Amino acid sequence: MADRKLFTLVSILIGISIILAYSLSSYTTLLFGVSEFHFATRQAAFGIVSITIMWGLAQLDPDKWLKPIGFTLFFGSVVLMIAMPFLPEYLVKAVGGAKRWIKVFGFSLAPVEFFKIGFVYFLAWSFSRKLGHHDGMGIKQEFIRFAPYGVVFIGVMFIIAFGQKDLGQVVVLGLTLLFLLMFAGSSFRFFFSILSAVSLFFIFFILTAEHRMARIKSWWALAQNSVLELFPTSIAERLRVPTEVEPYQIGHSLNAIHNGGIFGTGLANGTFKLGFLSEVHTDFVLAGLAEEFGFIGVLAVVFIFMWILQRIFKIANRSNDASIYLFSIGVGLLLAFAFLVNAYGISGITPIKGISVPFLSYGGSAILGASIGIGMVLMASKKANMK
Repeated sequence: MADRKLFTLVSILIGISIILAYSLSSYTTLLFGVSEFHFATRQAAFGIVSITIMWGLAQLDPDKWLKPIGFTLFFGSVVLMIAMPFLPEYLVKAVGGAKRWIKVFGFSLAPVEFFKIGFVYFLAWSFSRKLGHHDGMGIKQEFIRFAPYGVVFIGVMFIIAFGQKDLGQVVVLGLTLLFLLMFAGSSFRFFFSILSAVSLFFIFFILTAEHRMARIKSWWALAQNSVLELFPTSIAERLRVPTEVEPYQIGHSLNAIHNGGIFGTGLANGTFKLGFLSEVHTDFVLAGLAEEFGFIGVLAVVFIFMWILQRIFKIANRSNDASIYLFSIGVGLLLAFAFLVNAYGISGITPIKGISVPFLSYGGSAILGASIGIGMVLMASKKANMK
């Protein structure tokens, strides 16, 4: 029997996302001249479909269906992402010069959200066969063993970072790959070597894109005052960014969080969603949640999210199948890193990456992709001893 607690917890978060889609989108509905229930209705539709997908996948036999679903997601998404720049405009939606969404039956779906699950399955399947413990293996042999995966990941980075201009997804995938290597049996020395290489690639991607450099400067404008106090005056002045690039989005996000206090302003009573904080029901949903439901509301959501991760990692720990063990861990890492990247971004700790909060942010692709991942974990949980 599949893990009912995991299914219930994810369904609760999806239910909360529908409420937030209605409450936080009030200004946006006026701006675009649509019904006040426009975003809530669409989120509810995707939520119902996502819950149905999770339930349906949980009924399947993992020995028969897990592998074909995982590889279909991986290879199918890669083909779509490569083909997207060449598809006609009526099929591909371009925003900010990036073609990330494919139009399907009046909705826009982002293949990268489904690719992430397929990529994790591919890594889990392959790691369980190719990798193992590192005893007696030198760093050179570990690099040789990892080389094919490195080539695949570099290819993926270029497709997503340059083709779709979505560095945030690369960060989440890179972190997931690194930590999954650890669970697959790589050494700490190899882990830190790969971490250094990935960091260099990350810096390269930032320096080669003007909009990413602008985002870094915008973030630094907010963070610099507290950081530069630790440096001598001569050095601090050289690192200081002019105040005219101060990031109003992060500033309004922090003000929204502060305005919420302990108990929040109440459902639909937030003020920073009224044109001050754009897309508050998507990338800044945690800021909107903090304002209307306060620290207590954020704490409740974090508790549910942590409980979801605990159930996923418990399934992994109780599985005797190496590929299921690694896949479950990988899905948990994907969700955890996405949550952290978003939370750090809206609180000004790191630059904003445009990563949605799993199961909470408005958006069909993200919720469908994450739900497929959870559905596959539920399917796999039937082979784990969950007593």
